[in-house]
Amino acid sequence: MADNSPIGVFDSGVGGLTVAREIMNQIPKESIVYFGDTARVPYGNKSPETVITYCRQITRFLLSKNVKAIVIACNTATAFALETLKQEVNIPIIGVIEPGAFTASYTTHNNRIGVIATVGAINSNMYTKFLNRLNPDIKVFSKACPLFVPLVEEGMIDDPVTFEMIKRYTSVLIDEDIDTLILGCTHYPLLKDNIQKVVGPDITLVNPAYETAKALKQCLLDNNIESNSQTCEHSFFVSDGADKFREFANSILPCDVIEANDICDIERY
Repeated sequence: MADNSPIGVFDSGVGGLTVAREIMNQIPKESIVYFGDTARVPYGNKSPETVITYCRQITRFLLSKNVKAIVIACNTATAFALETLKQEVNIPIIGVIEPGAFTASYTTHNNRIGVIATVGAINSNMYTKFLNRLNPDIKVFSKACPLFVPLVEEGMIDDPVTFEMIKRYTSVLIDEDIDTLILGCTHYPLLKDNIQKVVGPDITLVNPAYETAKALKQCLLDNNIESNSQTCEHSFFVSDGADKFREFANSILPCDVIEANDICDIERY
């Protein structure tokens, strides 16, 4: 039976819009309710307990919007909160780590995979654990890139400072002879072109946002809850800075974001 209820998507800020964009492109009949926790970004330098608290609040907010499934469009939140939330909600909920790791595992030819992500996602060791479950011979080389998120959030995607930080962060991974690099934060696909220029054509970039949309499509099919609607209604909510968010969203999404709504009291959920 078709279900035309929306998909809930949330992130610590604007990075999850890369996942929303892929969902819109790959599953165009699905409506989205997006929440960006812009007042509390970034999650990568916060404790697991704090991130779980934030994710519970956002999940309850999304459930109040009658979503049929939830995508955690944040690597740090996926690492810290996915398993907890799966036990607490009765609708499908997926994260961004497993889809990206699975693709990387069959993309690599030399079993040397790099991961760039936030401090929290790197310290969780989730990519390494999952990749080694898929293939114990894979060697994972990780690098935290704490400046990427604020640079993206400030719209400095093509700034020389950003380009210099890409070179600094990725040089240690290039020296390890990786042939595959996971963009382990949903902000990072917005830097994909510049990252590719720095690491060169011999290193394949894996975009978990793209892979997560594919996984969501399969999840909806498996649960028989895909939409058959001919029209979509997307809605956007943030915990602060709605106008700035809307401007950024309109620069990357394939739809017009007419308004974004401030939910300044997300803590009450």
